[in-house]
Amino acid sequence: MSTPDPIRRTRGDLCPGVLRPWPAADGALVRLRVPGGRVSPASLAVLGEVARRYGDDDGNVHLTTRANLQLRALPQDSDGQLPAEVVAAIAGTELLPSPGHELVRNILVSPLTGLDPDQAAGRADLRPVTDALDAGLLADPALGTLPGRFLFVLDDGRGDLVDRSCDLGLVVVGPELAQLRIGEGWGEVVPLSEAAARLVALAWAFADARGTGPEAPWHVRELLAQASPPAPPAALAPTAAPDPRL
Repeated sequence: MSTPDPIRRTRGDLCPGVLRPWPAADGALVRLRVPGGRVSPASLAVLGEVARRYGDDDGNVHLTTRANLQLRALPQDSDGQLPAEVVAAIAGTELLPSPGHELVRNILVSPLTGLDPDQAAGRADLRPVTDALDAGLLADPALGTLPGRFLFVLDDGRGDLVDRSCDLGLVVVGPELAQLRIGEGWGEVVPLSEAAARLVALAWAFADARGTGPEAPWHVRELLAQASPPAPPAALAPTAAPDPRL
């Protein structure tokens, strides 16, 4: 079987956000990242009011396949941006903690993690890991340059996301252990308490290695498949097989 040619990008990704709306046929489309798919009732109530006041006729809030929230049919200024009052209204949801990082908080997590009694299906509650990973991303301005398509996937051991493509991620293999995922391969088994920091470090390695400009890769697998220099950092090279406990 022949190896597919490496993907060669000619532009940056166009994933929409509050500060980078997509000009859809019915108006501006925006997405808000909610790491782990968790959103408070208060934030959701405010967002619903924003949708009813500024969005489509039914005031819908949509859920995406990455567990993010989406609004459609929003107004746009002549420059294609949302009016300042709409941005301020969305910011009032507290779902936009760092405008410079709004596109990169793509963290997909086993939906029921920590919610089933005694972790009957999952092996660990990944909510603290999710929070630590999100905080690590927000703490580093350099990580705000990650592509909007870059995706973290965290499986708590129940296997619901182990086959979901990702850039970086983990699968819990025991109460206090997780195996890292790197692109399409596997990394080390690490203590769960260290997993968020390890993922942040790997994300930084990718952001540093991908470069800038329209040809910069969007995904780890693209960086690893590059045929031309510079070589990908060793930290991003998959080094292990799936743990037998998976």
